[in-house]
Amino acid sequence: MSSGRGNRFTVLVSAVTAASALAAAFWPVAATAEEPAGAAPAAKAAPDFERQIAPLLIKNCLRCHNGSDPAGKLDLSARASAVASGESGQAAIVPGKPADSYLIERVQGGEMPPEGKGLPLSAEEIALVVGWIEAGADWPAERVLSTFEFTTKDRAGRDWWSLVPPKRPDVPTPATHALRVRTPIDSFILTRLEKEKLEPTAEADRATLIRRAMYDVWGLPPDPAEVDAFVADPDPAAYEKLVDRLLASPRYGERWGQHWLDVVRFAESNGFETNSERQSAWPYRDYVIKALNDDIPYPEFIREQLAGDQIGAPVGTGFLVAGPFDGVSSPNEELTRQQRHQVLDDMVSTIGQGFLAMTVGCAKCHDHKFDVISQRDYYGLQALVAGVRHGEREINLEMKPEQRREAEELRGQLAAIERQLRSLRAQSEPLARLDVPLADASMLRLPVQASGNIERFAPIPARYVRMTVLASNNLEPCIDELEIFAADDGRNVALASAGAVPMASSVFQNGNFPLHQLAFVNDGQYGNPRSWISAEPGGGWIQIQLPESVVIDRVEWARDRNKVLNDRLPTRYRIEVGEDGEHWVTVASGDDRREYSPQDPPQTPPGVSEAVQAQLNDLKIRADLLGQRLATVAPPKVFAGLFSGPDTVYRLNRGEVMQRREPVGPATPGLVGTPVSLGPEATDAERRLALANWLGSEANPLAARVMVNRIWQHHFGRGLVRSPNDFGFHGGRPAHAELLDWLATEFVAHEWRPKHLHRLIMLSSVYRQGSQSSPAPAAADGDNELVWRFSPQRLDAEEIHDATLAVTGVLDLAMGGPGYLVYEPNPTSYVKVYIPRVQGPKEWRRMIYQNKPRMRPEPTFGAFDCPDGTASLARRNVSTTALQSLNLLNSQFMVQQSAKFAERLEREHPNDVDAQVGRAVRLAFSRPVEADELAAARQLVATHGLAQFCRAILNSNEFIYVR
Repeated sequence: MSSGRGNRFTVLVSAVTAASALAAAFWPVAATAEEPAGAAPAAKAAPDFERQIAPLLIKNCLRCHNGSDPAGKLDLSARASAVASGESGQAAIVPGKPADSYLIERVQGGEMPPEGKGLPLSAEEIALVVGWIEAGADWPAERVLSTFEFTTKDRAGRDWWSLVPPKRPDVPTPATHALRVRTPIDSFILTRLEKEKLEPTAEADRATLIRRAMYDVWGLPPDPAEVDAFVADPDPAAYEKLVDRLLASPRYGERWGQHWLDVVRFAESNGFETNSERQSAWPYRDYVIKALNDDIPYPEFIREQLAGDQIGAPVGTGFLVAGPFDGVSSPNEELTRQQRHQVLDDMVSTIGQGFLAMTVGCAKCHDHKFDVISQRDYYGLQALVAGVRHGEREINLEMKPEQRREAEELRGQLAAIERQLRSLRAQSEPLARLDVPLADASMLRLPVQASGNIERFAPIPARYVRMTVLASNNLEPCIDELEIFAADDGRNVALASAGAVPMASSVFQNGNFPLHQLAFVNDGQYGNPRSWISAEPGGGWIQIQLPESVVIDRVEWARDRNKVLNDRLPTRYRIEVGEDGEHWVTVASGDDRREYSPQDPPQTPPGVSEAVQAQLNDLKIRADLLGQRLATVAPPKVFAGLFSGPDTVYRLNRGEVMQRREPVGPATPGLVGTPVSLGPEATDAERRLALANWLGSEANPLAARVMVNRIWQHHFGRGLVRSPNDFGFHGGRPAHAELLDWLATEFVAHEWRPKHLHRLIMLSSVYRQGSQSSPAPAAADGDNELVWRFSPQRLDAEEIHDATLAVTGVLDLAMGGPGYLVYEPNPTSYVKVYIPRVQGPKEWRRMIYQNKPRMRPEPTFGAFDCPDGTASLARRNVSTTALQSLNLLNSQFMVQQSAKFAERLEREHPNDVDAQVGRAVRLAFSRPVEADELAAARQLVATHGLAQFCRAILNSNEFIYVR
């Protein structure tokens, strides 16, 4: 053998040995009993597929024979495709017949793998494959091979640390710090610190502990009386009792609910260019708070958010549609497909990051470059949520007494405005004339207007009202709301909520968007997103059937009362009424209107003064704003998603929506846990339930680890894995891998209940450490990855806001219900403008109850790294900017609250500056004032007043940091 051939043989043997070792490490080898001497030779066992055959196919064949376009049309990733005929006309594998198998023919001839794609199989390897095929080619139907099977230096495989099911490790015993062990957490951390020759920090004092714990669990500062009582409590279990009390309070859900809302990208507007409000999105926020307070098992929490409509928690599905949504439709097919693709991508990416800490969205255009998600896996996940659409649906909400009172007050104000509007409209709008000669322009009414039209006629009884469009200015005609008014009391009798039923000659279908539905024509909501469009260019009819005959005298209609769009405007039409739906009387038409011209500005009806028109406009705006608030306070529907027949999902070539390839069925990723695959006939509900059950399964190696890491992160400021939304190849590795797995298995063993983990963490000596730094450990572990001390943490924006209201004494702890506004109510407009408003007692609630528009940070505290709701955010940045200081010093809110703080101090300690200063320091910092601080404070108060001193306190680092 020449030296060249010898070198090649050596390389081949090394490669085979390495592959066998890798396979043995991942697939367990069955133990075999030693044969007794003299025994008859046993029948030769067939090669094991998982241990011997699968690694060979993955290593040598799948690089080319895999995916949607495999070489030679031969896919060796699954049994079904491997036994089918390829491009050659032969099956790669013919069970029981290796001589007829195309695979054996090619590898025996040395043609496969081809040069440059790997080394030829050795005689031993070929013999294994021959023996396997000869024995029947055992290959489980559900087992799909993948090039992602093994981790390499360039990418993760199915043996990546986060994809291997967690096993409960033994709890170690630290050698020198055994007396500090309070929970198993201490054992893991202290043992690691000993190994690294680092000393843990001494325990914090009790005043520091209660302040830390209350901000951590409640997001609020302790009252000085609570601090005094805790510090003086001689009970050795005082701290344990404190932790239990904090976790049992509803304040816990309000604080920790915000962490989850960050992950699910919750906000109360759509985003994109219009950024219109979601007036009924807030019930999902209340659902999250209640679920956390109830400590429901985590798998149940997952199921309720993906399929709550099926298991008695309908509001939970607000999770699916919590993200941004572009509701501006287009007749362009590519844009419509792109919008739908964005919606599904948002859902899939958030599910992947939120529950799995996997960046599945990276596989929309191609197989993930670094993790075990193929492009087909990505579209399989899309298919699981392909029946979900953004929108509201009817859900019966329990209203609080204060909600009912506010709703009744709003309804009363609306009724009063409606009476004024009816009176003014009667003065300003002439009756429709059916006998006007078209040549007599002086007798014609104003041209139609996209923003609204009134048809007044003599009172007439009717049970059916039909509007037939004969022509439009372009395209299919559109009507956002058809309103019919009773002659006696002026109420709108066309509303669906009053029992009226709509019908139409046709309904425009625009892709899969929940726009332009028949039900929108009488749902009481205005604007293009809540409109009906005919499917007939230039024509079509819409009809309302009333529950009983009513004498009516007015019909109102518009193309878009939000004054955004002017296309699809009916220009010729007639309005008819009837009692039986068969015989009709025409009461109004467009024949007595002047000819429509898009260049004409809106006109005032003849004889109507500018003052009356201005009053009409003002009343209409006020009615719109009151209606918006009423829809928020007492929503007839909740923004929790619409569910229908799932779309057919296609794999997109390079992610291009116009380059559809093969359909992809609903399925979970093939290399994560125990995969689930459904048939194309599976309903939307079946798909979402299957996804939820898979996510929350004990067989899923990620679910428990991901949630445990999130909980640890919010207690300590950083997770055991530093990238909470990415446990993949480019994410962080666990700083304490055994502790992470121990906590994950502990979580599952205690019914997946988060409060058990909170208690375990907070009772540990590691959590109770002081925050002071020491030179040696700081030099060795400056990031405190090993947790040798408690890292000081800046309060989140919500905590700074809530703490400010708490120390000034004006915080309203009312829970739940519609959010308060920090922006002026939005008048009807295409692009919503959010203008900050002056806040008062109604707005002095916890910040989690603030109405949060997307992409519009809170005016004062948004500068403190609040997420803008565009994407999942698992860990907020902690930046330091000049704007933060300026906002805390000069914003209208902080100046106002500084004055309130001063009023509280003056009320509690009149004319006693020393007592006022001491009380302020204890309220804000949970400690007594020091002598030098008191001296400086006296001078500040004497020179600039008590309010300026309070302003300085609220601007101090000690106020916005916990240690």
